[in-house]
Amino acid sequence: MIFDRTPLSMNEVAQILEGIDESEKKQEIDAFLKKFCKAKPEQAKKIKETLEKMDSLKVKREHIVKVIDLLPEDASDLAKIFVDVSLSENEAHKIIELVKDSK
Repeated sequence: MIFDRTPLSMNEVAQILEGIDESEKKQEIDAFLKKFCKAKPEQAKKIKETLEKMDSLKVKREHIVKVIDLLPEDASDLAKIFVDVSLSENEAHKIIELVKDSK
């Protein structure tokens, strides 16, 4: 049963899986996460905290999760995440610099 719909980054999913007993589905999810998860847990935490502190109405939880999962390197990558929102050049630059600094 679904109680809450909250976007989770791949790192957050990996942390949740640690508390679950081994099964075939868990192994499949672990394999997927190892293949596609780019950010280290410390890096993901730093990006999340900093983006939340930006306190911008444009940056929502789902955007933060995608920034963590995809680690955009330039404005065109960032534009693919913020499709429904128009970021200013300054905001985009701050987010890209944050991702670069967290590596």
